Amino acid sequence: MTALSAPGRLLAVLGAFDHEHTALSLTDISRRAGLSLTTAHRLVAALAEWGALERDVDGLYHVGLRLWEVAALAPRGLALRQTALPYLEDLYEATHENVQLAVRDGAEVVYIEWISGRSSVGVRIQVGARWPLHATGVGLALLAHARPAVQDAYCAGPLAAYTAYTITDPVRLRRTLAEVRRTGVAVSTRQVTDDALSVAAPVRGADGTVVAAVSLVVPQADAQVPALIPAVRLAARGISRALGWRPTARTEPQV
Repeated sequence: MTALSAPGRLLAVLGAFDHEHTALSLTDISRRAGLSLTTAHRLVAALAEWGALERDVDGLYHVGLRLWEVAALAPRGLALRQTALPYLEDLYEATHENVQLAVRDGAEVVYIEWISGRSSVGVRIQVGARWPLHATGVGLALLAHARPAVQDAYCAGPLAAYTAYTITDPVRLRRTLAEVRRTGVAVSTRQVTDDALSVAAPVRGADGTVVAAVSLVVPQADAQVPALIPAVRLAARGISRALGWRPTARTEPQV
């Protein structure tokens, strides 16, 4: 195994945390980061001093607020969320269903906002969560508007199954992406859980590139897809306009 550089070791410590491991002991961090206990102790101390990590009364470490402050500066994070939030709230008020906003990061979709109603169908995501692109409505909307090389690489890789309905055939995935581009929306049925359906639409930046996707996630059993599509499209178009996009542009460049 190639030895990690000093920055690599710091990132390995931060990478030890995820949604299933939000509180870790020093020993846990050492094991999950693949570092010696001595090295982990030194790096954790430095990160805690800076504020990237915080230690609770039980001696467990958590991601610190200083790191959140820095992450909030990401243009595809908090800034995009703040622009989109009024439109997401309008979409929620019109449907009282799960509303999501996500961006693409490589081969994954990252959720940057989620509004849920008390009676909405349960979903397996939270803000900051990641899912493979092919298994979600927002992921399909983003992948469909990615560069051809990105789509080729993704379709050539393994397509994990989460239910019996998850798209795992590259040929079917390509057909689905073509349909998303044709219709302007992605409909994902029972791909992550057996009881949910998602309708998603792309969000464009000022130059026409797709920078995010917005979706509704509803119970699959009584989903009224034709009625959901206009609402999702309207929200996506509103966010796009707020970001500076004008639909009169002749071309809409890909990501």
